[in-house]
Amino acid sequence: MPATRETILELFERTGGYLRGHFLLSSGLHSPEYLQCAVVLQYPEHAARLGAELAEALMRLGGRRVPVVVSPALGGIVIGHEVARAMGARAIFTERDASGAMALRRGFRIEAGEQAVVVEDVVTTGGSTREVIEVLRAAGAQVVAAGSIIDRSAGRAEVGAPRVALATLDVLTYPPDHCPLCRQGLPLVKPGSRR
Repeated sequence: MPATRETILELFERTGGYLRGHFLLSSGLHSPEYLQCAVVLQYPEHAARLGAELAEALMRLGGRRVPVVVSPALGGIVIGHEVARAMGARAIFTERDASGAMALRRGFRIEAGEQAVVVEDVVTTGGSTREVIEVLRAAGAQVVAAGSIIDRSAGRAEVGAPRVALATLDVLTYPPDHCPLCRQGLPLVKPGSRR
């Protein structure tokens, strides 16, 4: 049975990956909710299923299989690998260099003209996906589509390529200087991979 928004959120609830509180997102925004994909993806059967579902959605969107799936480290690595497995593609990732810029490292290469999809776990503003797309385009790749397990932007995030998500949410976010959770004195938690 194909995953739906409801079944994906139930999976996050069941595995403890749906958190409530006061969170600092990698975008710098604050939110009362956080979806921790790593908690869900620690289970290989869930990672494989979500990867296969996302691969199918990406192929419908882009109309084809591609030779490479590229993800931003750290959060996108597991789901990117599973999407690549389902597509029969190779899986590589970008990471931040010493200057903080997203880059291909570890000997990963993209050939000029190579078609790629970008996959990450959660999109909030689309910033990480956009950075990966810029790296790929600078290397001469053709980015066919982008995808994520969760889209927290209610479909509003623009990444510079057609995009799909397995579950789209409209989660509240606040700029730090206008955060009601801060005004209430709730402790701020940074649960993601960036510190």
